[in-house]
Amino acid sequence: MQRKNAGFTLIELMIVVAIIGILAAVAIPSYQGYVLKAQVNRAVGELSTYKTSFETQMSGSGSVTNNALGYTPSNLTTGDAATDIAVVNADGSGHIQVTMGGNAHPNLAGVLLKFVRSAGGTWQCEIDPSAAPRWSDVFSPDSCTVI
Repeated sequence: MQRKNAGFTLIELMIVVAIIGILAAVAIPSYQGYVLKAQVNRAVGELSTYKTSFETQMSGSGSVTNNALGYTPSNLTTGDAATDIAVVNADGSGHIQVTMGGNAHPNLAGVLLKFVRSAGGTWQCEIDPSAAPRWSDVFSPDSCTVI
């Protein structure tokens, strides 16, 4: 009885390892981009929840403090409860702003996220990535303008 050798040759194993390496080289940067975009989207979503409280305070007392907004600092931003995130101007315009940092990806540290309110009451999302040199516009939500 003749016995057959079974298994893979060294060349076959090297080809499989090379293919896995190529796939990883393409997939890992794509994954990192998705993580960054998800973090920006989450921070923008968290910030947008304060627009309603902002409007309520504007129509009432006009004082917009973190306490009045019900602000809870996100772990993706550098904000704290002592530093107000909202500004109201005399003409009724204003903005709500946070800076990314904290547990956010290091490439997002320093990105300013801002919801700007016009005197007419319309809101616009703006992102200022000037303090984040590794920023890419693909991280920005479609609803926001990169300035």
